[in-house]
Amino acid sequence: MRYVRYASIAIFAVALILIALANRAMVPVKVLPDELSGMAALNPSYEVPLFVVIFGGIFAGFIIGLIWEWIREHGERAEAARKARELSALRAEVRRLKGEKSQGKDEVLALLDEAS
Repeated sequence: MRYVRYASIAIFAVALILIALANRAMVPVKVLPDELSGMAALNPSYEVPLFVVIFGGIFAGFIIGLIWEWIREHGERAEAARKARELSALRAEVRRLKGEKSQGKDEVLALLDEAS
């Protein structure tokens, strides 16, 4: 199974390298559109290889998706934490009630009652 994982990683790496080699032409990347750059008196423009733009867009989409899912699952995580606290409190109460029930009994009988 380890070899399948290594082979998959190698194939993925070769595919990324081929994409980078096929798209290595320099392209201008502007931070602002021309209409807004006139108002801001700035127009930063950079020349970068096309594969950097492609991989940057994929990476940015991945990060935005992770953040979006983390925010979306907030309610589920809060509910799970609430249920875990409730379960812990109920277990503590069960231990306390079993201790009260077996008070004054023989230790062996109390242990047998606890197991059931």
